[in-house]
Amino acid sequence: MHTVAILALDQVVPFDMAAPMQVFDWTRLPDGRRPYRIRLCAESPEVRADGGFSLRVERGLEALADADTVIVPGCSPAAGPTPAPVLDALRRVAQAGTRIASVCTGAFVLAEAGLLDGLRATTHWVAAQELARRFPEVRVEPDVLYVDNGRILTSAGAAAGLDMCLHMIRRDLGSAVAADAARMSVMPLEREGGQAQFIVHDHPPVPRGSTLEPLLEWIEDHLAEELTLAAMASRSGMSERTFSRRFREQTGSTPLQWLLRARVRRAQYLLENSDHPVERIARQTGFGSPTAFRERFRRVVGTSPQAYRSAFHGRTGAPVARA
Repeated sequence: MHTVAILALDQVVPFDMAAPMQVFDWTRLPDGRRPYRIRLCAESPEVRADGGFSLRVERGLEALADADTVIVPGCSPAAGPTPAPVLDALRRVAQAGTRIASVCTGAFVLAEAGLLDGLRATTHWVAAQELARRFPEVRVEPDVLYVDNGRILTSAGAAAGLDMCLHMIRRDLGSAVAADAARMSVMPLEREGGQAQFIVHDHPPVPRGSTLEPLLEWIEDHLAEELTLAAMASRSGMSERTFSRRFREQTGSTPLQWLLRARVRRAQYLLENSDHPVERIARQTGFGSPTAFRERFRRVVGTSPQAYRSAFHGRTGAPVARA
């Protein structure tokens, strides 16, 4: 049997820990046999979980040495630095060729151990910028659900950890077994789009009272119209060159990038909160054609407008509601 060791650290996120345990435990071969043996281990017998309760863990760090796969769940930010014995144990199993995967912010633990240096990696989109800042040797990709580097894998939020586990099951045992495990988890074997469809894309902050604030509000009210650089510069009373420079200074973005982002945000809002057809939404948001709208939407959000609507139509707390 393939042994999967799940490493519970202080302030472990319960879902990040339980989801891999469950999906691997549910997996069955065609003849009904269990292909995976699940082991929960920790540095000490008692582990505080994020949520106000504690876990009793029977196996220590020595259990990592016997594992074929080690999974590191995410932890609360209150957990603090990873203990040196844990990092040393992860380095040893990595050198031995053990497959190691992280769920959500568990990527920070792998990065602390130096296991992600020079590799592509992901984590929850909220934490992606911090991962890139703290570990510049890591090539952080915030838009994807998971990254497979062969022996080292990282996943985004907790649900993306399930996507990663199903991917590993498919690598180990084939698509049929993985598809059955996905059905047991009541989720698709593959989800369309990546983490980009969940990211809240705020506009760059513009200081109150700045020269551009009235213009940006005007743009938001006229997204359906043809807005050229010349028209925006003229409304601001500047030359195109001066306007472009001031715009980047105050927003960190070019006028065209800002405009396209605003249009996609408005499209997300309409897809979530209206039944308008895609063609009408393309007109309402200022895209020249439904084709141009679909291409830009997929490039920014990572999925098609129709797939986005299927996933998010009618939800509350929509990120683009602040547009």
